[in-house]
Amino acid sequence: MWTNENRTRYDRSKLRYPSDVTDAEWALVGPLIPPAKRGGGKRTVEMRAVVNGLMYVLSTGCQWRAIPKDLPPKSTVHGYFDLWTYDGTLDRIHHALYVKCREAAGREASPTAAVIDSQSVKSAEKGGNRIDPHGYDAGKKIKGKKRHILVDTIGLLLHALVHPADIQDRDGGVLVLRTMFGKFPFLQKLFADGGYQGPQFRDAQKKALPFVDTEIVKRSDAAKGFKVLPRRWVVERTFSWLGRCRRLAKDFENLNRKALAFLHLASIRLMLRRLCNQV
Repeated sequence: MWTNENRTRYDRSKLRYPSDVTDAEWALVGPLIPPAKRGGGKRTVEMRAVVNGLMYVLSTGCQWRAIPKDLPPKSTVHGYFDLWTYDGTLDRIHHALYVKCREAAGREASPTAAVIDSQSVKSAEKGGNRIDPHGYDAGKKIKGKKRHILVDTIGLLLHALVHPADIQDRDGGVLVLRTMFGKFPFLQKLFADGGYQGPQFRDAQKKALPFVDTEIVKRSDAAKGFKVLPRRWVVERTFSWLGRCRRLAKDFENLNRKALAFLHLASIRLMLRRLCNQV
């Protein structure tokens, strides 16, 4: 909640661009970026400037070619974005910041409960043989992609996938659980909405995570208008947090892995500001 007392904590007007990382944020991210490889020419680009370029594209939603001239060239920024997606740098940064956020909140590093949900987003105008296919979500009447995320009980991103919007929630949820690969071994409880009920998701969840109990949180048939549902509101709030990044307003990416990388980058941005704006 914005108040006169805490407004100064979030003031970024003294930065060149509001999307730039502060000194405190760079102190958390900088050590996690791998050094230049041995051999060849020396690295001449400043890594903080590359991170600022990525945050600019993420926050403003601009095209790569519209990156300001006082930031590194688009080829450099996009090249490192592609490299860090391939070699797992973004995943390592995300996990390290996640552990710090959990510890700052007084929680154990590995959660015991999680909430799963999906978000359908419209695809931008694009086509061709070199893009990942999109689909049509008949329930939301949206042609595009679906972001499937798993969050803990305080709303931090645990795991995510991007797939065509015509894949049902129960099928996409199975893909999310099967691709966790034991990352959170102490998970015991999973909260989900009515889209995940039924034997298909339950049986697949037991095979992927046999020690996890799934609880379906349903909306009452007698409820009218907006109603806060236990646990389900946590993941909806996370979607709204991530939605502050304009690059996520639509599905602009040709490849699902690029869309997933921007989703992780938005989560990194969120955790950096949470860690550095604590009282």
